[in-house]
Amino acid sequence: MLIRSKAPLRLGLAGGGTDIATYYNQYGGFVLNATIDMYAYCILEPTDNGNIVFNATDFDKQEAYKAENRLAVSAALPLHTGIYNRIVADFHNGDPLSFNMTTFSDAPAGSGLGSSSTMVVAIIKAFVEWLNLPLGEYDIASLAYQIEREDLALAGGKQDQYAATFGGFNFMEFYEKERVIVNPLRLKRWIRNELEASLVLYYTGVSRESANIIKRQIENTEKHNKKSIESMYELKHQAVLMKEALLKGEFKHFSACLLNGWLAKRTMAESISNTFIEELYEYALAHGAESAKISGAGGGGFMMIYCDPVRRVKLVQALKQKNGVVFTPSFTEIGTQAWTIYNN
Repeated sequence: MLIRSKAPLRLGLAGGGTDIATYYNQYGGFVLNATIDMYAYCILEPTDNGNIVFNATDFDKQEAYKAENRLAVSAALPLHTGIYNRIVADFHNGDPLSFNMTTFSDAPAGSGLGSSSTMVVAIIKAFVEWLNLPLGEYDIASLAYQIEREDLALAGGKQDQYAATFGGFNFMEFYEKERVIVNPLRLKRWIRNELEASLVLYYTGVSRESANIIKRQIENTEKHNKKSIESMYELKHQAVLMKEALLKGEFKHFSACLLNGWLAKRTMAESISNTFIEELYEYALAHGAESAKISGAGGGGFMMIYCDPVRRVKLVQALKQKNGVVFTPSFTEIGTQAWTIYNN
């Protein structure tokens, strides 16, 4: 028997950064995002040999353990071991599980597409399928968040886990006492098609450690840094405006929100932008882009670029002259999925 699962990566369209606990617990956070046809994958093969093998093929890292009720958190694969510990403790009466697990992602870590949290969701979904766990969408997303932010103490926001679990276009609200509301947006088909035709993803080739950037944002919030707080309020405001622009198909307003959101985001922490990013931004504008932003925490990863579809081919050609990789993403409406293959 094999259990396979996958979870979609996401584009953070607006409001990213307001999904950090130190901010939303005081002020509430709003985030607009959409999942794309790039995924994190998990393959789980139950065994009866009393061993556990984790194989992260995209990182070329493999670790093996004796099946115990709790594993030492691995420095190489902390997510895998952390998820196992929580699943066994909460859903398997503390009894060890024996299996082989293989994971890989369509995007590199540090891409800004929520790859780490999406992998957590994919792995949890595989366990849900295997053990027939009674977990709904909110349950899976909340569990993924708890494992990353509480059990493993990894700094980060909250949108990625919910985007990967729910899928589609969502306007998310984050409040104190861990209250989350996911509002799916019913976009007309032509609006979705137009947005797909207008977006280009450019991977800068620079992977960044989002936790360090997020820690600075947290510090600024805890210190009540006026400039940072005002910037995050503006990010929330742009998320609301962008939601309205998308629902109405007002793409000039969408582009303006993308630009204004990036301008606000740059001021949240010094490391969000840098000379390399600013030069790339200006290069994109000079070759047909109307607006752009770095997806995720910033500092590198993917740049999301909006342009008139008529100019997209020339923009892509120009970006290919750089050292990065160009993608033209499609949106997906379905969140994390899992299925079982029985051996013949």
